[in-house]
Amino acid sequence: MEHFTARAHTNIALLKYWGKVDTDLIIPTTTSISLTLNEFFTDTTVWFDAALTQDEITLDGQLLTGKAQAKVVHVLNLVRKQAQITTFAHVNSVNHVPTAAGLASSASAFAALAGAASQAAGLKLDPSALSRLARRGSGSASRSIFGGFAQWDRGHDDQTSVAHPIAEHVDWPIQLMTVIVSDQPKKIDSRGGMQNAKQNSPFYAAWVTMANQQVPAMQQAIDNHDLVTLGELAEANALQMHAQNIVANPPFNYLTDTSWLIINTAQTLRQQGIPVYATMDAGPNVKLISKPADTAIITAALTSAIPDVKIQVATPGPGIIIQTGDFIHD
Repeated sequence: MEHFTARAHTNIALLKYWGKVDTDLIIPTTTSISLTLNEFFTDTTVWFDAALTQDEITLDGQLLTGKAQAKVVHVLNLVRKQAQITTFAHVNSVNHVPTAAGLASSASAFAALAGAASQAAGLKLDPSALSRLARRGSGSASRSIFGGFAQWDRGHDDQTSVAHPIAEHVDWPIQLMTVIVSDQPKKIDSRGGMQNAKQNSPFYAAWVTMANQQVPAMQQAIDNHDLVTLGELAEANALQMHAQNIVANPPFNYLTDTSWLIINTAQTLRQQGIPVYATMDAGPNVKLISKPADTAIITAALTSAIPDVKIQVATPGPGIIIQTGDFIHD
């Protein structure tokens, strides 16, 4: 069958997804809002082959096995069921983002997989249907179908738990400076961490209520191009999410001393009149929401605090692209 390649970009949640109501369908406890990033993405090529006796899946040239393989096969099975086929598939995926280090590689990976596999199977899914399919691989992947700012409505079932764009074309000055503390895989994966927090944090229910109440204000900040309000909400939401991990029983933590040094540097810069705000996902790396015009000042402050700091500037990125063949042709 014909080869299809999809490119999907990572997204960083400004209002976090951290816990599921339904672990099979991946229905979240909160509505989340994200920004898709141009610089980090995954390219995935899929084709179905009647000669195969099982799915053959490679990531960055390495054959996947075990749990990682099972997650991909799960999505392929959903595609096969929708397409009413039984043929096994070749999946060749290349990550242009560090895997499992809190930089949302699973979001871009499963969005790209959903796009390429569905097309290769002959399905013509609209963006909402593609978002639902991507969600079944990784919840945050539902948002990577769309560019710019996207919202994943928590919903209550497979049909209603879906992402949609808020503003796909971002025409105002906002960026994320990704400060890389570690590009190594996490000791506690996101799925395990969020379920631990949901089950074992005494304040989790209060966080869910608070996080869902933050959605209208974040929507308005995006509509108003209000970086300050957006940043304040995002930093508060991220710290509130990480607080659930710290007070869980047993407690766990993704943030390191270096992570906190970066967060404190952002807070010091704000006292000096520079609007820069921290957000962190399930990992030690910190993303700083800021204006492009302030990049040099922020970089200087970070370098002063952490001389060997690694920084990558990320700008608003596009939604998924799906093309025939083995490569994305820009």
